[in-house]
Amino acid sequence: MNGPAEVLITNARIDPDGSGGATSAQMAISGSRIAALGDDLRAQRGPDTRIVDLDGRYVMPGFADVHTHHLLAGEADLFELQISPAAALDEFLDRLAAHAAQLGTDEWVVGGNWGSGLLDAINTPEAHARLDEATGGRPTMLRDDSKHNRWVNSAALAAAGITDATPDPDGGQILRDQWGRATGVLIEAGGLAVETTRSAAGQASVERTARASERGIEILHSHGITAFQDAGASLQLLEGLKHLDDDGRLKAWVVTSMLANDFIFGVEPLGEGIIERREAYRSQHHRPDFIKIFLDGVPPTRSGAFLEPYLPDDLHGCDHRGHTTMNPAELEKWLLSTAERGISAKVHCTGDASVRLVLDAVEKVRERGFDRPRYHVAHGQFVHPDDIGRFAQLGVEADLSPALWFPGVIAEAIATVLPADRATRMQPNRDLLDAGALLAGGSDWPVAESPNPWEAIYGLVTRQDPTGRFPGTLWPEQGIGLSQAIAAYTTSCVRAMGLDDVTGRLTPGLSADFVVLDESPYDVHIDQLPRFGASQTWFAGETVYAK
Repeated sequence: MNGPAEVLITNARIDPDGSGGATSAQMAISGSRIAALGDDLRAQRGPDTRIVDLDGRYVMPGFADVHTHHLLAGEADLFELQISPAAALDEFLDRLAAHAAQLGTDEWVVGGNWGSGLLDAINTPEAHARLDEATGGRPTMLRDDSKHNRWVNSAALAAAGITDATPDPDGGQILRDQWGRATGVLIEAGGLAVETTRSAAGQASVERTARASERGIEILHSHGITAFQDAGASLQLLEGLKHLDDDGRLKAWVVTSMLANDFIFGVEPLGEGIIERREAYRSQHHRPDFIKIFLDGVPPTRSGAFLEPYLPDDLHGCDHRGHTTMNPAELEKWLLSTAERGISAKVHCTGDASVRLVLDAVEKVRERGFDRPRYHVAHGQFVHPDDIGRFAQLGVEADLSPALWFPGVIAEAIATVLPADRATRMQPNRDLLDAGALLAGGSDWPVAESPNPWEAIYGLVTRQDPTGRFPGTLWPEQGIGLSQAIAAYTTSCVRAMGLDDVTGRLTPGLSADFVVLDESPYDVHIDQLPRFGASQTWFAGETVYAK
């Protein structure tokens, strides 16, 4: 460093990697970078150095989140209806009616989240009539808690050209009653026509997209998050991020996963159409370095791909195992063609069959000598025991979203479609960690109601619901230690995203990204962690959040 520090943090407990080990009392910041750490940095002071006395508070690296949909969350916060997925149907419809009454007669009602457990209740003509009444004829599209499925009213079906005779699209379903009438429940790609119609009704400007992204980042800051990966990036998001960074408003390290295929969001272009343009949107704080592949759906709708059958039902029979969106040759082609260009991949797969398909494809890529691209098994709630050790062997990282598997509405919905001995065996984190796999923490927010990393860390350690709304412990033998769980949301997560050259540790030369806490997580009982929160969040040497 040339000259005195611009900022000197003093009277703190600075934990350089969040592991609970040795701490320093002071940190010097020059520009956006950490200049020095130590217990006596008087030599770094100058006449213009700003002194920040933290009164003994605990300082650790800023959190990272390997799996967010921050743009969706920002849009939802600014423009859409939000209801807890724990809401019963009557409460959901009452809230919906109150919201719709405030809108213009032709305005779209957009939002969510109806819980997966409501699927049977809403998949009836009576429920559809109640939806039409609650929305007053305004076209309406409501997403479920996984964001994979839609419930829409008659006006939205008509706007999208969906009739009782419309065939199911590839990769999706238009659910119908016993008389063949559409009930408004659209599974996976069944909702694309409505998503596309709704988007065309109100094309977002670059500034509107940028503002929604910025709002999502502001919320992440409030939880101490300074680096994240958007797990389903459109070209519009890439444009918005470039706009923010060029304007000096992008206050986080962002890695994007460009959509290779899509049966959820209804955006264009996909695949090569966005990949070939990615470098135009790379900027100081944004790295478009991954593709995102949806390889299966979600278990509650029986669209996750499994090695063994789901529980039997009238629609699917006794041997339904779900299916993957790509066969082995297609997935291998995608991973090889992108590896040749140095592009990594995040692959959504919830069932153990899709997890195995990813591992098989990555094995082929590694055999061809491509050892640099990173591969994330996104969610991977179910992993066959024979595949646990392959994660570390192949350099595949486990992208965890604890809110999708600790006790809650999603876990309860999964328990209705899988045998009990399998439904409870979700997320073998201890086994993966013991086998040498890298665990990278994510939220899948806004699928998860909150991106709060402390709730996720609590879930990783205890295997319990941090909100206290849902009792029980899910597969407690797979709990991991506190320092390991914190690493999943700091050092390991940053490494998985390929950002460890700029952030993730409080080390001279790296970006001054950190969170200030009133006390150390290692000094309190584990049950206090869900109530932890950031006192301050710093990014690149400046305060971006203070409570």
